[in-house]
Amino acid sequence: MKNILLRFAILLIILPFISCTETNKSPASESRTIKTEVLRDKIAGGWAGKMLGVTYGAPVEFKALCKTFEDPITWVPKDVIGSKWQDDLYVQLTFLMTMDKYGIDAPAKKFQEQFAKAGYELWHANVQARKNYFDSIFPPQSGHPDYNIHADDIDFQIEADYIGFMCPGMPQTSKKLADKVGHIMNYGDGVYGGIFIGALYSQAYFETDVTRVIQQALHSIPAESDYAKIINDVILLHSHYPTDWRASWKELEEKWGSTHICEAGAAFNIDAKLNGAYIIMGLLYGEGDPIKTMEVTARCGQDADCNPSNALAVLGVIKGLSGLPQQYREAVQNMGDTLFIHTDYTFNKAVDQTIKYAKELAIQNGGSVTDTELTITVQPNQTYPLEIAFPKLVFDHKVSVFENNGWQFKGEWKNFNTNNEDANNALYNEAKFSSETGNEAVLNFEGTGISVCGNWHRECGKADIYIDGELKRTIDEYFWFAKQTHNDMDLYHITNLKNEKHTLRVVVKGEKRPEATAANVYLSKAIIFKNEDKKNENFKFSFQH
Repeated sequence: MKNILLRFAILLIILPFISCTETNKSPASESRTIKTEVLRDKIAGGWAGKMLGVTYGAPVEFKALCKTFEDPITWVPKDVIGSKWQDDLYVQLTFLMTMDKYGIDAPAKKFQEQFAKAGYELWHANVQARKNYFDSIFPPQSGHPDYNIHADDIDFQIEADYIGFMCPGMPQTSKKLADKVGHIMNYGDGVYGGIFIGALYSQAYFETDVTRVIQQALHSIPAESDYAKIINDVILLHSHYPTDWRASWKELEEKWGSTHICEAGAAFNIDAKLNGAYIIMGLLYGEGDPIKTMEVTARCGQDADCNPSNALAVLGVIKGLSGLPQQYREAVQNMGDTLFIHTDYTFNKAVDQTIKYAKELAIQNGGSVTDTELTITVQPNQTYPLEIAFPKLVFDHKVSVFENNGWQFKGEWKNFNTNNEDANNALYNEAKFSSETGNEAVLNFEGTGISVCGNWHRECGKADIYIDGELKRTIDEYFWFAKQTHNDMDLYHITNLKNEKHTLRVVVKGEKRPEATAANVYLSKAIIFKNEDKKNENFKFSFQH
């Protein structure tokens, strides 16, 4: 009995230590290894895919809106030389140059600064992020829907490749970098586009089956997002129409074709999720064939150079440069030391620097590097939190400043046109402008949101924006960066208003920044929005009825 009690007492004493030891013991982390020459080949394949795909689709970019492109596509591999002029390459190479200058962990503001001050033109979410920088609106606000009506646009999706390329088997690392850079110009689905693209590349290093690459990458973005929903729709449509991509396209267009906010009411669609769906269409229906992958993606229409660029880049990582057709390899290698405009990068340098950063990131995240191989600590593919830029917001109508029974103007407002025609001829009028302090433009509207549009020019100044008598923001229309001007741009927008009558008032301040040549305030139109359940929420495909 004494022996039993003694043993029990000893057990009580040592049990906490045993438990503590077992609890704190962590199993060895799972790892993956990739040979250095294989890593180089896959990175080279990714960059080559970007270059080949963008030049394949360039002649048909936005030639098919709300329809498939059915004319012949003339392209030969040597046309890849045109990639040196493509923003799909030089914008993200600017981000690589930022890392070269400020380090791999450079803050988001540095990335924004470098491309805001670059000498090339920008559009949509990118150009708004550039203007936001010079208006002292920095990340993540610069891409937030309150300050960027293009938040859901394609911009980051076509510029995130370098992130995925340098994160082999590291989807969490890719997502972290994409979160930082993506919110410079985008939000919600616009950021998910870049996260998803990066995840495709990250998975493509260790997976050869395209369908599995797509399914694994989907874990990076929330299933509740429209971006995830449209990609899942493409997968579903492909399973139902495995040999007829046009049948899939038609049903996809009916459900998703008019859900964008940017360019509301237009056939032109630069929305990230729809164009992202076309990337996946090309990958699934391309069946691993490079030319077929590019062709299907480009023929889906809309941003038909960016989409095949992304699609072939994914295939390029899966196959490696060595797995692409010989003519493709030779064409890319022949321009290996050719500079991409606005950068100090060539194809060869892009490959070398991407390898360098891939090694740094692997070590930062628990991996190791030798002369012959890279060992990566496996990362769980955790889902990014849900962001929705414009929930339930839909286009209602537009009101031109020349529309009768629309705008009311106080003080002298002149007509503006760019056709050097009679300013009194309404056929040519594009905007009204004034620089006199206190002059006003008033619009009564009914809805849940409004975007007031005008011009960004060198001779522009400031105005106060009021909604229902409350000062909301002072805007500055000055723009002369990269010697670029823009007409009919979003000057200010507001959403989530009560669905009732409201009054917009624009008051000219007569003030300007020192570098502006005048204090003109231009107005072209207002876009009115309303809230409603979008048609795709309860939409059923034909075979689901």
